Amino acid sequence: MSSDLPADAFRRMDETPDEAFYAQPRFVTHIDDGAIAAVTELYREYFPAGGDLLDLMSSWVSHLPPEVEYGRVEGLGMNRRELAANPRLSGFAVQNLNEDARLPYPDASFDGCGLCVSVDYLTRPAEVLREVGRVLRPGAPVVITFSNRCFPTKAVRVWHALDDAGHLALVAEFLRQAGNFTDIRTLDRSPRRAGRLSGDPLYAVVGRAADPRRA
Repeated sequence: MSSDLPADAFRRMDETPDEAFYAQPRFVTHIDDGAIAAVTELYREYFPAGGDLLDLMSSWVSHLPPEVEYGRVEGLGMNRRELAANPRLSGFAVQNLNEDARLPYPDASFDGCGLCVSVDYLTRPAEVLREVGRVLRPGAPVVITFSNRCFPTKAVRVWHALDDAGHLALVAEFLRQAGNFTDIRTLDRSPRRAGRLSGDPLYAVVGRAADPRRA
């Protein structure tokens, strides 16, 4: 995936303020149960028990494994009512990352970050992920998951132009452009039965925060 994207790659069909689009809470899940279970299993694999987590572009549910206790879970999203209803969050912030990519947390604050089915709405993804790398402790993972569903009018143009393999390459490129991640991996965790897709597909890109002292 080339980093030489056209100037309009991150435009959306609907360029009205995101605050208006997300003003009404949506207490629904955007992927099916099998894909949700795949997200939860990734979190079980990558996020340390007792660790401090960031749920980026969060909502009313975080898909964290119910049997695992964490130190704290901070959520950042667009709808206050959704965030307030999320029982896994220790605290939350309401912020439009397309307007302000700076995360309101100190350096090296978290042991993991999840970004679930929302990366396709970011108009400044490398900037946001650079901030994620800043607030993660060295070696901590970011787990970015996505499927083939989206709000089409708010997904960026380049997302619509690519297939699933292209999405994996694109998100990996975002982490490379962020410049502070290592060990970047692409994963297909789509639920399957007898070798066939059994519901919504689920893909992930995982990277680990680089140690700034070794940069």
